[in-house]
Amino acid sequence: MLRRSIICLASVSFLGFAGIGSSGAAESGGPIRVGAVLPFSGGVELYGQQARLGLDLAAKDINAAGGILGRPVEVIYADDKTRPEAAADAMRSLVEKQDVLAVVGPITSRNLNALVPLAESSKTPLLYATNYEGGKCSRYLFSFGAVPNQELGQLLPHMTETFGKTYFLLGADRVWPHQMFDIAQPLIEKLGGRVVGTKYTLGTETDFSPLIKEVAASKAQVLLFALKGDGMDFIRQADEAGLLKDITVAFLGLSEVDLGIFRGKGQNMVTVVPAVAASEDPAVKAFVAKARAAAGAGVAVSNYVMTHYNTLIALKAAAEKAGKLDKEAIIDAMVGLAIPSPTGPVTLGQDHHAAMNMFIAKTQGSELVQVRALGEIAPQPGCSLAGR
Repeated sequence: MLRRSIICLASVSFLGFAGIGSSGAAESGGPIRVGAVLPFSGGVELYGQQARLGLDLAAKDINAAGGILGRPVEVIYADDKTRPEAAADAMRSLVEKQDVLAVVGPITSRNLNALVPLAESSKTPLLYATNYEGGKCSRYLFSFGAVPNQELGQLLPHMTETFGKTYFLLGADRVWPHQMFDIAQPLIEKLGGRVVGTKYTLGTETDFSPLIKEVAASKAQVLLFALKGDGMDFIRQADEAGLLKDITVAFLGLSEVDLGIFRGKGQNMVTVVPAVAASEDPAVKAFVAKARAAAGAGVAVSNYVMTHYNTLIALKAAAEKAGKLDKEAIIDAMVGLAIPSPTGPVTLGQDHHAAMNMFIAKTQGSELVQVRALGEIAPQPGCSLAGR
């Protein structure tokens, strides 16, 4: 039902318009086009649909408030099929044929690596709203998601202090888990902990029994988990095998959209996120209610919805600060920009990454619940822009 509801929402979007000018807006004052390169197939489409929900909500709110510089915003979606080649083709089409003002997306690190060079060569702002491993600074890239010091840097001290100092690292054999674990190991050691095992899955596993036994044999107290998409069933199998009685899962990238996959298993897993849908904060409650009014009462609302919502709010603010629909002027105006969000201000720094409020959360019942508010965490992207 959840997936069906999201897909139904995804089908309700504006179609293209003719007469778009060089800045993604018709000379006659027609809609401003913004591209979105997101996965709607290929294995991580649930996150693509969450991103789309956030963008649709932002476009609706912006247009209800008079648009951007008096013009309505139109989001044009393209499926990157969770493959870098498809992502690159989609972005080329959006820039060259649709003349978009900016592009939002993608979700995966591999696809981000494919799009950044295209953003630079086409001089088109790329607004990325997924947590990632950091290390990418470009004039044309803006990150609205968490980087390792905002996620790992907050999660690991909490896990070490609360649950133990021995870690098993389990992730998919992909860019993001490898790089996150490379960052995690020295942080764990600095905290006085140690890694007793590391394993990467191939994505072809259906029976995780051998891996569960290997993790159990390590006697680790914390399982640092970065196994999204094709490996998520590990959690259910590990719970049923009794592994989660003896080890606590520190889950990188966990969000509300994942919880249905666990079928009630995997209680008390811990994560760090920029938003928790079950929060009692009035602004968060209002945002979640608005999202569910648009998508259906049973639809999961994750931090992916909020971070992608924030991209269009920032684009509007930057365009209005610049006073014109010019890509270079908008990029200049984006630096130092502070925008409101449901969880508090989001500020884009000199290196184009976002300072924002972060929260420790855990799985409880069928929800992700807040454990502790961490306050605003400034990003350390692991790179810098020349001259800044």
